[in-house]
Amino acid sequence: MKPDFDKGNGLLSVILQDDSTGQVLMNGFMNEAAYEKTVEENVVWFYSRSKERLWKKGETSGHIQVVRSMALDCDADALLIQVDPKGPTCHLGTQSCFGDDHFSLQTLSRIVERKVDNPEEGSYTKYLTEEGIDKILKKCGEEMTEVVIAAKNNDSLELINETSDLFYHMLVLMKHQGVSLKEVEENLESRHGQNLSYKVRGDIKEW
Repeated sequence: MKPDFDKGNGLLSVILQDDSTGQVLMNGFMNEAAYEKTVEENVVWFYSRSKERLWKKGETSGHIQVVRSMALDCDADALLIQVDPKGPTCHLGTQSCFGDDHFSLQTLSRIVERKVDNPEEGSYTKYLTEEGIDKILKKCGEEMTEVVIAAKNNDSLELINETSDLFYHMLVLMKHQGVSLKEVEENLESRHGQNLSYKVRGDIKEW
């Protein structure tokens, strides 16, 4: 099915959605030329109604939107594009034009990646990555121990805090080792619905 540009007087309503988190990022418009450039370059182009020209999302900021998938609605006059956003989507600096009330592990993962790739003076992430793998592993071990202690003490609030710390340090470790959260999610997805098992003291247990 091809887009129907006639219904919108030559324009198609377009929603961008973060492929990793599901967060709705923004709404824009494409004419046929913008749509064709998006398909050709695999990054999002729009048509500016106010400036009456094509523009690539992120052409000034560098925060381009890499296309992961596209889907037309049933009337072919609206387009949903799932993207990998290379930085904040909104010109106000927020991840989404609809606000940043959607926080997830993917959000934290992007923050860690940004801090590792663009180190800032005084950043704890910068300190960890400069210290190297031994320091990162030491912190992961310490945080896991704190999680165990919190659970042993039946302290729910402390368990939440320590688990949050562990997740952060694990993401730093994964970034350092070149493993993405997306890859872990895909691995878990591949297991979903399968009759998997694991060993506990030699016995096979259902997962």
